[in-house]
Amino acid sequence: MKKHGTLFIVSAPSGAGKSSLINALLHRFNLDDSLRLSISHTTRAPRPGEENHISYHFVSEEEFKSLISRGAFYEYAKVFDHYYGTSREIVEQWLSEGKDVLFDIDWQGARQIRKQTPDARSIFIVPPSIDELRRRLEARGQDSQDVIDSRMKKAISELSHFSEYDHVIINDDFDESLLTLRSIILSSRSETSLQIEQLHELFPQLSGHDHV
Repeated sequence: MKKHGTLFIVSAPSGAGKSSLINALLHRFNLDDSLRLSISHTTRAPRPGEENHISYHFVSEEEFKSLISRGAFYEYAKVFDHYYGTSREIVEQWLSEGKDVLFDIDWQGARQIRKQTPDARSIFIVPPSIDELRRRLEARGQDSQDVIDSRMKKAISELSHFSEYDHVIINDDFDESLLTLRSIILSSRSETSLQIEQLHELFPQLSGHDHV
């Protein structure tokens, strides 16, 4: 019998290591293909090494706003003067197929998803310190000092939303953080609140006798 998938939200300030952790999770531990990463639409330009329809779906602002008007997004937000959004159609398809879906989004998108899907599980990744966050951003060698200063200011604002999430991972040691992320997803899959529908299908005699 096929179960309905679960939504997992992962958020973090820029430079906390979120993308690296997600990529490692999918490549090292997703051997049964039970976890899918939602690929966002965005109006920003591709960065070096990014590919269209793999890293993001790169679209114009006009096209993005047209998608908004058609209700095509599960969630969307404007970040650093660019729009980001997640396709509703593909997410609902994966969930109906029993796939768990991972959202790599900011706190604004996370709020929208929780309103629509209260059962979504959320994880917030933070750096070990503000100084380390700045060091990581500078080590990228991608942005000017003004851009880094802007990202740092935004990061402090983003960090204030950590209490809205179910789990917080302090990404000091990468391998340890990766195992923690994996453990959260594995343990969430067995939570009673996410198994009620499946259990009633397996044991119809339980109908009316559970205490949830």
